[in-house]
Amino acid sequence: GDPKVPVLYEVERTRTGKSFSVRSVKAIQHGKPILICQASFQREQDSPVRHQFCMPAAPPPEELLTQEELISTFLQNPNLAERYRKQLNKIEAKDVPIDIKPVNPPGMLCSEAQEPKLLFWVRARGYIGECDSKVHCCVAAYISDYAFLGTALLPHRQHDVKFMVSLDHSMWFHAPFRADHWMLYECESPWAGGSRALVHGRLWRRDGVLAVTCAQEGVIRVAQKPEQSKL
Repeated sequence: GDPKVPVLYEVERTRTGKSFSVRSVKAIQHGKPILICQASFQREQDSPVRHQFCMPAAPPPEELLTQEELISTFLQNPNLAERYRKQLNKIEAKDVPIDIKPVNPPGMLCSEAQEPKLLFWVRARGYIGECDSKVHCCVAAYISDYAFLGTALLPHRQHDVKFMVSLDHSMWFHAPFRADHWMLYECESPWAGGSRALVHGRLWRRDGVLAVTCAQEGVIRVAQKPEQSKL
């Protein structure tokens, strides 16, 4: 999308039921759709059928360094590979409105193949407060996309990424939460192939409650190495 151009939103009341309702939204710029969204809403209901995964073990955020502090430390290393130095300088230049504390930062800069899993604490910067829960959901939607698709690159650090973009992004909200409070973001990529990758994510409240589940498929294109001549 173009931030300088107004966005026209077309909203369709797809379905309105007693318990569930669905709305379809099309965002348009320059006469073309730039986003298609389908949102489902449910009246609050109680049920004895309840379960969730267990929150992964992780040190509390107070014991970890922020992403900015880690980048500063890594950039002071004279042995840091130049391609990582460029990536870190690019990240450092961005004004990201969220606080991030990686649980396993050394692996994030390792040139060797890693398991496609990430774990980090996240929260919105500043104070949002006890406002409409939908505001916190919107902020969580922004947070959930950060470093999400990049999880699929961890086993393939030897490749030079030329193009990476999301194809679709889905979210399921399970329990109320505060996006300006620390939440543990658990990301994993079960599959990649055919220039596509699939990633799953879980946002955990600090008290161990699973608040949000995410899924995303994206395009990842890397530079192809020239074939060596057989002559």
